[in-house]
Amino acid sequence: MWDRCPAHRLSPMDAEASRSARAAPANAGLVLASLILVAAVANLNLSVANVALPAIGKHFDSSQTMLDLIAVGYSLGLACSVLWLGALGDRYGRKLLLLSGTVLAIPMSLLAAFAPSDVVLFLARLFGGLAAGMAYPTTLALITALWTPEGGRTKAIALWSGLGGAIAALGPLLSGLLLEHFDWGSVFLITLPLAVVAVYMAWRYVPAHVNEGTEPVDNIGGILSLALVAALILAINFAPVPNKGTLTVALSLVAMVALVLFVIRQRAAKNPLYDLDVAARPPFWVAACAGIIVFGSLMGAMFIGQQFLQNVLGYSTFDAGLSILPAAVCMVLVAPRSAKLVESHGARFTLLCGYVFVLLGFLAMLLLWKEGISYWKVGLGYALVGIGVGLAGTPASHSLTGSVPVKRVGMASGTADLQRDLGGAIMQSIFGALLTAGYAGAAGAQIAASGKNISTSVQNTLTKSFDGAQSIAEQYPQYASQITAGAKTAFLQGDQWAYLAGIVAVLLGAVLVFWKFPKMEQEQKLLAEYHAEDAAATRSAASPPAVSAPLHPA
Repeated sequence: MWDRCPAHRLSPMDAEASRSARAAPANAGLVLASLILVAAVANLNLSVANVALPAIGKHFDSSQTMLDLIAVGYSLGLACSVLWLGALGDRYGRKLLLLSGTVLAIPMSLLAAFAPSDVVLFLARLFGGLAAGMAYPTTLALITALWTPEGGRTKAIALWSGLGGAIAALGPLLSGLLLEHFDWGSVFLITLPLAVVAVYMAWRYVPAHVNEGTEPVDNIGGILSLALVAALILAINFAPVPNKGTLTVALSLVAMVALVLFVIRQRAAKNPLYDLDVAARPPFWVAACAGIIVFGSLMGAMFIGQQFLQNVLGYSTFDAGLSILPAAVCMVLVAPRSAKLVESHGARFTLLCGYVFVLLGFLAMLLLWKEGISYWKVGLGYALVGIGVGLAGTPASHSLTGSVPVKRVGMASGTADLQRDLGGAIMQSIFGALLTAGYAGAAGAQIAASGKNISTSVQNTLTKSFDGAQSIAEQYPQYASQITAGAKTAFLQGDQWAYLAGIVAVLLGAVLVFWKFPKMEQEQKLLAEYHAEDAAATRSAASPPAVSAPLHPA
């Protein structure tokens, strides 16, 4: 109970000595289980909406763009808040944010489950992501603060990364099972019992204060980071929407201005939200970019894949959710081996291995995922992506946390969360935008080629989404088979564009890691240098200023 006392804070030097004396926290297994449970609440909420998208679209008659926003809303809320909220946790208490965010996830899930419109559903997802932004960044920050490298930090991160990714992949399975018996709102209730257990365990076992800072938080930088990420993601989503060009340009300008102001602010601030000197370290920034692509690929593949399975292959919601199981199993099996691979061959080698498997997964989706395929081709694509994420997730997070001082673990954990959330939001947005544009173009071409006199309103409904086409098919049963066949063909046109974008992103990421990430020997040397520099800076900051002895008259 001593280390849970809010009033007791160690000095930087005493904190370092305490960490050296104790390589892992008391009740380490229960502490880690508590942190993984908190992360599981966020991870499940990331993916539960994907299976329900066709049902949501049919219930609200939503456009493909609105479905994209509902799918990306949670990631958007998380991505735009993790840096700021991670810094607040570093300053005011990580456990406080951990508990607050997990508690707030409960009413946001209820609002999503009983949303009266798709706009309210999007807002519930957005604010649910903001609530998760309070809890999720602190999980990795606490692992870094509580476990030393010698005390099993890499293994703890591997379990956190692998189980977190697997739980996210299990979300569609649980959602599909519920949708077999209940309506679409039930999928947003999955996390409620988990959240209750997570709140109790975090309150009971997680230490209250561990190596937190005393410097003021750069709130101006936090606001700018929020505006930057939110504007960027929304601009990507609205880019392919007809008559939204002005909005897209405006959002893009907001993102660019916010980026410039953010950099200026971080250079000028005495205590920056995001230390650009630390971020410039190769093991940090390359790992951050690599993780964005890897985790984004997983979320993008699940987002497009769920719609493909239900719309094109005609899978039930349960079968569609069950189809993702190979990805979850592979991530759980591979993650612990990834930790050993990092220790024996380095983060660069392990990252590249992960990229190879993610690339193979997208190639399988591009070449094999057609109408009428057997399941083994679906399972193969998901398994390959799961292996890739399981391999790459650990080194991406490990390199971030290993290259920052302990007082900046909130920045590292925030960046690790950005890998998942910003990566997921960007890749889902890009995939969704390409799917929307590809579907609309192919459907429009089919309408033009048919030579039939179709009203403008019907054309708009046919081209806005697959669910829109299905609603028209129900209105005109004599043409239902033709409309459905055309919608499937148009969907396949759009998802091919998405898979090609995934392949390009993975190849660019692999090139970046190959050329810019240090090899194992150089990485170890750099990390040792960073640790020495940061330890010296901590000792210097903790030492009282020298005081001259007073002069006494003889």
